Formats: sequence, C-alpha cells, structure tokens
Amino acid sequence: MKISLMLASAYVMRGDVRSTLNLATALAERHEVEVISIRRQKEKPFFPVGPNVQLRSLIDLRPGVRHLLPRGQVRTEVALWRMLRSLRSDVLITTRPGLGVQAAKHAPRETLKIAREWSRPAVPHPVKRSYPRLNAVVTATEAAQEEWTRLLGEGPGPEVHAVPDALPDGPWPRSRMDNRIVAAGGRWVPAKAYDRLIRAFAVVADKRPDWRLRLYGGGTEERRLRALVRELDLHNHVYFMGTTQDLAGEFAKASIVASTSRTEDLGMSVLEAMGCGVPVVAFEGPRGPTEFVATGYNGVLVPDDQEDLFSAALLALIDDERRRRSLAAGALETAIRHAAVEVADQWEKLIAGLR
Repeated sequence: MKISLMLASAYVMRGDVRSTLNLATALAERHEVEVISIRRQKEKPFFPVGPNVQLRSLIDLRPGVRHLLPRGQVRTEVALWRMLRSLRSDVLITTRPGLGVQAAKHAPRETLKIAREWSRPAVPHPVKRSYPRLNAVVTATEAAQEEWTRLLGEGPGPEVHAVPDALPDGPWPRSRMDNRIVAAGGRWVPAKAYDRLIRAFAVVADKRPDWRLRLYGGGTEERRLRALVRELDLHNHVYFMGTTQDLAGEFAKASIVASTSRTEDLGMSVLEAMGCGVPVVAFEGPRGPTEFVATGYNGVLVPDDQEDLFSAALLALIDDERRRRSLAAGALETAIRHAAVEVADQWEKLIAGLR
C-alpha cells in the first residue's frame, strides 16, 4: 500500500511536523510511504526521517533555486493542483485544514483521503463545504475529536476518529532524576508564554539557587525573553540552549519539564518529556498538556495564569524526590501508549476499515 503524508513544510521545527515524520517512519516499515512537503527551505528536515521514507517537495525556496513562475500563492496553488491531480497513492493524509480542502477538491476519487487535524480551522466555511468529500478526519485527542464532530455537524460527511500522536521508536534516553534542572522546549513565540515560566522560575531561583532552568528552541521572542532574564537578574539561573534535534536527549538530563503555553494545541514536547521518564508541570487549558498530564500520576496541572501556584508546584517537586520518581513512572506508562509502532497499528486498522 502506498501512503502519502502531506505537510506545509517538513523542514521546520513544529510539533505537528515531528509527529507526522514519526508516523511516516513507523508506517514505512510495512508500506511504501512518502512525505510531500509543499515548501522546502533547507537542505535537510529539522527532525529525522526514517531511511525507508521518500521525501519530495513542490516549491524549493532554497537560495539560488530558479522557478518558472514567480514566488507567491499562485505558484504554490499551481504546484499543489498539479501534484494532487497526478497523485497515484492509495492513501493521502493531509495535516492542516488548507491542505485538506485542496485534497478534497483535487485528489483522485479512488485515493483514500484523510485529514489529520490538531486545531480548529481559523476559517471554518471552506472546511464545512469541502470536507464531506473526504473519507475521514483524524484528531490526536478525544477533546479535539468532539470539537471537530461539532464543527462538521450532522449529515453526510466524514466520520471523526481519534488516534494519538506518535513518539519515535525507542529505546528512549531515561532521566536519572538527580540533576537539578528544569527544562522546557519549543518555539519561542508569544503563544508559548515562556515569559510566564521565567517569572515563575525567579521564585524558584530565590529559594533553591542550586536549580537551573534550560530553555530549548528558538523564535521571535528570544530578545524579549533575554531582556526579562536580565531584568530579573537570572543570568546565572536561566540558560538559552538553542535548537536541538535531540530534544529527548536534553530532557533526559532534567528532573522536571515545564509547559506554560497559552494555546497549546499539540503536546509533543510534553510527550517527549514523558518518554524520558520526566514528570511535567503545566498550566491547565482546554487543549494540549491538559489532555496528557494527570496530577498525581505523571505530573502536575496548575490553574491557568496562576504563576505563584506554578512556582509552588515546581518547588514542591524540587523538594520531594520520592514524588518526582513516582510521577516519572506514570510518565513512562503514558508514553508507552504513544509509541510509534502502537500508533501505526491504529492507523492501519483505521485505513483498513475505511477501505
């Protein structure tokens, strides 16, 4: 069976890209699998891709590459239309609403078309109009499944299924839980709210000065976050570690992973932390960490916008090694349910049922 997975770009650092490439690698063990990247900005993808996965792009944005059509939306739409019209795959999996709409319009009728969705579309009307031509919509969590079921409404249309995100196959690095490090990873953008984490850690640093906060990633907020660290005099306590392809390996050096995102639609960094046996402290919310973190089992959830309580939760875990290790065991049990081989099996059963 030939399976195509389509990404806006396979070359950027995003949780949905990480999850999709993990799934492609797992499926490629038993099927012919390709990842179609609409845009290509770099020589290699940021995240690793399995050796059995074919990778192709439609628009090459690397410096020095010439094109017949000028840059812009028209060139992208023409390239996408041509690719979809000539697609010869048994299954096509899209990864955002805009791509799902185009697949519904232009992909061959005999191709099984599945939209993999993580968040609600910004403009729902095209989705409601086009998605009835798809065979299924798949979300990563049950909460998202309910949201998409309400969005698509009653009547003819694809059924909405829930299949979890895939972590790469192990063995995973395991935290020894004895390093005095709190870690966080992801894009440094306003929605991730690293400013909340830095302010909360200022309280921790005052009371437990031997602990450190390591921030992994990169983004537009870096200058502002560095200024906040200087303002709070945390230069000996908060470290900007930059981007890494081995976030799991870095999380394994920590004893706690923190998530302070305001609009976390995807919990890949949370899942990666749990795969390393590290408990997670996160803010509550309708999506994201709330759907993976269970207080007292694999981490701690804190009411949103309560930075003082977030500091208190970090301090409580810092001072209780036995509890940290207990939560770490629950984190590992949670991660097992997201192992790539398990998730690939669920996708295969879903596809078989649709066919």
